[in-house]
Amino acid sequence: MQELNTLRGPAIRAAGSPEAIGRQLGAHVKPIFADYMAQSSAWQAVSRWRGSAFAQQLRAAATHHFPAYVAEIDAMAQALDWSADDLFLWNCRGELIHNAPDGCTTLAARTPAAGLIAHNEDGDPWLRGRCSVVEVEPEGKPGFVSFYYPGSLPGHTFAATRGGLAQAINNVRIRDPRAGVPRMVLARAVLDCATLADALALLRDTPRASGFHHTIGGTDEAGEVRVYSVEATAQRTSVHEVSTPSGHANHLIHAGCERESQIITESSRDRQVRLAELLPTLGTQPDGVAFVQALQDRAGAGLPIFRDDPHDPDDENTLATACMHVEPRGVALDVWQGGERVLDVFIDSNARHADGATR
Repeated sequence: MQELNTLRGPAIRAAGSPEAIGRQLGAHVKPIFADYMAQSSAWQAVSRWRGSAFAQQLRAAATHHFPAYVAEIDAMAQALDWSADDLFLWNCRGELIHNAPDGCTTLAARTPAAGLIAHNEDGDPWLRGRCSVVEVEPEGKPGFVSFYYPGSLPGHTFAATRGGLAQAINNVRIRDPRAGVPRMVLARAVLDCATLADALALLRDTPRASGFHHTIGGTDEAGEVRVYSVEATAQRTSVHEVSTPSGHANHLIHAGCERESQIITESSRDRQVRLAELLPTLGTQPDGVAFVQALQDRAGAGLPIFRDDPHDPDDENTLATACMHVEPRGVALDVWQGGERVLDVFIDSNARHADGATR
């Protein structure tokens, strides 16, 4: 198998039981994790929830519905020499602080040949150059390739699975979380789904604590590639099939969202406006190059789509840009960082491992 090149060299591979996966992911990021958290204002805010009844309710819901992911977090914490309860809190930051610094912009389209999902992963500027791509092979599950934040469950960024699914996540800032499954746990669960129908059912039927926007592509039972925009929140699930090129920033935009209390930052509003300006210029059948160029846009009257200002008002910078072509035989994943393509891989849905490919 050709070596999979990633943001910082060979991919991190984690395999086996949830505990084994957690230990391997934690061990990889231990050299930087303490410094990362020490500078994080988000962690300072999240840590105030230690011992709270709500935090305990979140852990109970996650343990009831997805005990494997709680075990993965606990093992990761052990490898990091961190409290398991503290690391679980960190993986609930979207529920505990409504203005969590995880941004992102996603574009999606359906072409005759494939589904197309392109995504800017925006996060803590300290993480620029310090994130990784991981290959994860859970026992009895398809396995996946994902962008990985230190100390977080993989899945809340962008990922492609050996089940033929692609997922990109947008933070939405829900003001009224509830006791339920934390959104990062739910996003991780999507990556273990065997089919597109399973993933959509998971998002529809699981009691959720807050919310994410999921862009999900895959092949349906008839062998047709489909792409869906899903706003899955504590109050509602809104599923739109993508038929024409569309874009999503960091606030709810589907019909019915006006009844849900949310925070819309200036950056998210400006990026959504700029997407509305750019999408008509891309035509009805854009390719990956056009989508990536749109995600690198710094123009427009407001705050830019591509974010590299150290004084960004949401405290977020673009850490990587991904483009995923979803085909009946698998997902082609390309990743850019600093204008350079750093990953080019085809994740074959008929093969156990992701094999490098040049297209």
